[in-house]
Amino acid sequence: MYMKMKGLSFRGLTFMFVVAFLVWSSSLGGCHGRATGKHWSKNRVASATHSSKKGKAHSHGGGHNGNRRGGASKTKPPSTKPKQDVPPSLPPQKGGGGFKGGHSSRFNVLNFGARGDGVTDDTKAFQDTWKASCKGVASTFVVPSNYVFLLSPISFSGPYCQPDIIFQLDGTIIAPTDFKVWGKGLLQWLQFTKLIGLTIQGHGVIDGRGSVWWHVSPFHDPIDDESKLFIPLNSTVQEKSPFPERSELVGKVPSIKPTALRFYGSFNVTVTGIKIQNSPQCHLKFDNCIGVLVHNFSVSSPGDSLNTDGIHLQNSKDVLIHSTTLSCGDDCISIQTGCSNVYIHNINCGPGHGISIGSLGKDNTKACVSNITVRDVIMHNTMNGVRIKTWQGGLGFVQGVLFSNIQVSEVKIPIVIDQFYCDKAKCSNQTAAVALSGINYERIRGTYTVKPVHFACSDNLPCTDISLTAIELKPLQELYHLYGAFCWQTFGELRTPTVPPIDCLHIGKPSSNQIQYDFDSC
Repeated sequence: MYMKMKGLSFRGLTFMFVVAFLVWSSSLGGCHGRATGKHWSKNRVASATHSSKKGKAHSHGGGHNGNRRGGASKTKPPSTKPKQDVPPSLPPQKGGGGFKGGHSSRFNVLNFGARGDGVTDDTKAFQDTWKASCKGVASTFVVPSNYVFLLSPISFSGPYCQPDIIFQLDGTIIAPTDFKVWGKGLLQWLQFTKLIGLTIQGHGVIDGRGSVWWHVSPFHDPIDDESKLFIPLNSTVQEKSPFPERSELVGKVPSIKPTALRFYGSFNVTVTGIKIQNSPQCHLKFDNCIGVLVHNFSVSSPGDSLNTDGIHLQNSKDVLIHSTTLSCGDDCISIQTGCSNVYIHNINCGPGHGISIGSLGKDNTKACVSNITVRDVIMHNTMNGVRIKTWQGGLGFVQGVLFSNIQVSEVKIPIVIDQFYCDKAKCSNQTAAVALSGINYERIRGTYTVKPVHFACSDNLPCTDISLTAIELKPLQELYHLYGAFCWQTFGELRTPTVPPIDCLHIGKPSSNQIQYDFDSC
């Protein structure tokens, strides 16, 4: 009896220590330490902690290259450049298609009063099931198959829950369409906060039923700025208005559209197997999280669903996303301020707006992003391919980015840097900017319909150390006027000849008195 109590006390002390660390981390704001300039820095204390905690990791090959570290590039950069590190072990998969040994507690929502008929509000039953699951170490919260559960906005909260809970989602969860449930609007629908080792897995579906939100969205919703570059060939091509049409529901819809599934302030979380569809806004969001694994996951929404990002990362680090299919109306993956050590590979993207870093620096804010790798991606019929977008007037930097082995098909602009981003009718010119340095593009191939490359960098803070290797992009004349590569205040090197020629890139570095980078600001 004494030994049992002693073990419980030790576990409790460990749990409270980690929770205290998370709360302290989230209070630091959007920036983490000075970037190293390399991808996946080996000095990763947090990653080592959660990797050793769970033991030997399973393989994350996903049937693509059989290498959970994402595989090594066949095209090696010259020896003058630092070698790209591969990601170390990340959070292991827990349970796969079934359950990990030692899971003694299973809590089925049907046993707590859920009806699962798609009509009855089952929110209270889910809350009661969570309270029971929260008390047991490595317990399993069961949402059974062949049922449809209607849930109002709900939060599955720590920090006093036991670690390593499995949320086994095999049924379908749907959002309410009655706007009275949302009040004046909420930032999220389903939220998991301050948890350790949580896994959401299964073959189930989260359905945001967001179509009514898309078509009656408030007129001040931001519109992607790159659309101004797309000029139709003739009058037979009708440009859609960027604003939804008014209807009898305008004025009744809440001003804030919710994200379908959000994780906040959590450590070592996994999402695998499930599908999220038709979210009112973002589908899956991670905010202030350390240690994120997403794989064998899918998002499905129409290409004209406004602002429906697939996966949104903010203030999160040590992230691995792979073997995932994303179809949406905005960025397939959006990487925002405060993100570092992010590794993305084996992604199918489209429709959507591509994979983006930003937008960063809005309203003169500081943005810090470093050590980002995006590779082995297929994009079809997207607005952009790989993109970095920042606002004038911002501070901070983006440093150490690799875009590799990207296959594009009918993509309007495959490669984009835009430091003049503006999703309003008009933005004022400002001299400050988020500094961009160490951005590497290699083996980006396929077809485009508007422009192969668009580099628009700050007048006062040019983009530096931009490299391009094995770029082969061919025009596909369809609906829009075609343009050649565009560069403004962009400095770097062409490591190989490109198709088409990108002669506008300034070879080398800008004059030393032209720019002053402050990499210590982050």
